[in-house]
Amino acid sequence: MNSNNPPHDIPARPYRMLANVLEPIAVLLMLCATAVVVLQVFCRYVLNASLAWPEEAAQFCFVWAVFLGMALLTFRDRHIAISLFVPRLSAGSQALHRLFLRVMTVIGCIILVIHGIDFMSRAMQVMPALRVPLRYLFMAVPVGAGLTLVLLSAPVRGFAWWSGLASLVTGIVGYYALREGGGAIFGESSSTAILMVVTMFLIFAEVPIVYALVIGSFAGLSPLPPLMLVTITQNMSGALNSFTLLAIPFFILAAAVMNVGGITVRIVDLAYHLVGHFRGGLAQANIVTNVMLAGVSGSSTADASATAKLLVPEMEKHGYSRSFSCALTAASSTLANMIPPGLGLIIYAALASVSVGAVFVGTILPGIMVAMALSLVAWIISVRNGYGGTRQRSGGAVRWRSFWLATPALCLPVLIVGGVRFGIFTATEAGAMAFVFALFCGALIYRGLTARNLAHAFREAVEDTVAVAVIIAAASPFAWILTFEQTPQKIAEWLAALTGNRLLLLLVINLFLVFVGLFIEMIAAMVILVPILVPVVVAAGVDPLQFGIIIVMNLVIGALTPPLGVLVFTTARVGGAPSSSVFRAILPFIAAQVVVLLLVTMIPQITLLPIQWFGP
Repeated sequence: MNSNNPPHDIPARPYRMLANVLEPIAVLLMLCATAVVVLQVFCRYVLNASLAWPEEAAQFCFVWAVFLGMALLTFRDRHIAISLFVPRLSAGSQALHRLFLRVMTVIGCIILVIHGIDFMSRAMQVMPALRVPLRYLFMAVPVGAGLTLVLLSAPVRGFAWWSGLASLVTGIVGYYALREGGGAIFGESSSTAILMVVTMFLIFAEVPIVYALVIGSFAGLSPLPPLMLVTITQNMSGALNSFTLLAIPFFILAAAVMNVGGITVRIVDLAYHLVGHFRGGLAQANIVTNVMLAGVSGSSTADASATAKLLVPEMEKHGYSRSFSCALTAASSTLANMIPPGLGLIIYAALASVSVGAVFVGTILPGIMVAMALSLVAWIISVRNGYGGTRQRSGGAVRWRSFWLATPALCLPVLIVGGVRFGIFTATEAGAMAFVFALFCGALIYRGLTARNLAHAFREAVEDTVAVAVIIAAASPFAWILTFEQTPQKIAEWLAALTGNRLLLLLVINLFLVFVGLFIEMIAAMVILVPILVPVVVAAGVDPLQFGIIIVMNLVIGALTPPLGVLVFTTARVGGAPSSSVFRAILPFIAAQVVVLLLVTMIPQITLLPIQWFGP
């Protein structure tokens, strides 16, 4: 699938030119969505006049940016996928695997083109405020998939010039074979069984998760009447047509601007002067940095990368082992999804139809508890290994100067959480304002922004947004099929028969979620599992707000464990440590998080009391 390196007998320039055209368009659409939401906030509070059209305009730009970006990520091989066995294969086997991935990707795109056009042609409604036919919104799916197919016509790396065209033909044959022969292939199996088997097979075969979900959904519906196939693109289009999900790109944009604008450096400097003189002081500074960054960015991956780049080399200079430093950074970066405005919290609130502000408030105590648990483990390891304790305590003047310089960044969490919780603005508007605030601080206060690094930050943020958003979109038909066949109710009945005890039920679900987190990325797992598990736990008397924090904590632990371990791989790559040694070093920190998870599971008041204190 690395089609950006085709053989010399077929020039790469046409494919790169198309990719280079798509990238600024996707970035511009995402920035337009941000500008429209900022305009909405400005009109409401400055001009005292609300506009009817900004939400629809922002959603329109977002959906188009995502599906155009899907083509770009496919061309650059940047989609989220699980890496298990391919690096261990021989060169010849890896080449065959690349060919397999290309064909599977082609099948997924053909599904989206054919049934996207079908669904678009059936759409008769218009957007209420803009008065634009909805077919122009739904058109984003087949157009994005069609552009992806154009890019997939490039030769497969390691094969002849005609390999790309051959993969297109093979994909077309595979699509029609699955469509016309689904009933014969799968027999009387239920759609849910077909869906799960095909999807999991493709995911473990390292097919990008978005295409594994699309093909799995198509396979599950293929034995049914042809009209049912329209539900794939219908659900994918509708999944992203959500104002709440717009918070994701806005917070990712804010985090990217923070990293290049000098805000992250100021937070690290403050943490260093506050706790750097203690035993294991730089380790404690690492945790404090991630606590403060978590309240601003909401992205664990962004925090892991930025903190590893700044602190791991410094920790090594002061005698800390590189593996320990990377492990601590990975564990601490999980706080970005446990402290508001964590993206996992926003996605859960959207999927479970609960208040974003209430989830933000409910996770504050669990987030602080995780930070304290990590701090205790870091101190014990530092004492045992003799890390830190050699630096002099910073003077009051130095600390005050560091605090003063970091104050603008530290105000942002208060603005976000307070604004959302007390109804000043929505989570999406908070994300847009966080982005504007990061731009303001980076350009005018810290003066770290340049045209070059800002453009790089925008491109990186859009890629990260698209990688997450397309999985959310592709998981929507997956969840629809499960609901259509009443899978949540069947699981609820099975679990009710297994145990009628609420606490025991949660412990069983915890074990299941930890297992899922080993293999499936957090966002994908949430989109698949939340519609199934929330009705189950609510029927058992569990508050959905408490369960949201439980599921997020479980799945971020999965980001630290093999074989997926995305945060460990991120810090190991940036910090220059062997991933195997980082996985060993992170075990005590995982144990600490599991202890806090059990406390949150067994004591609902940890999450529910703060929500009661700050209002319903």
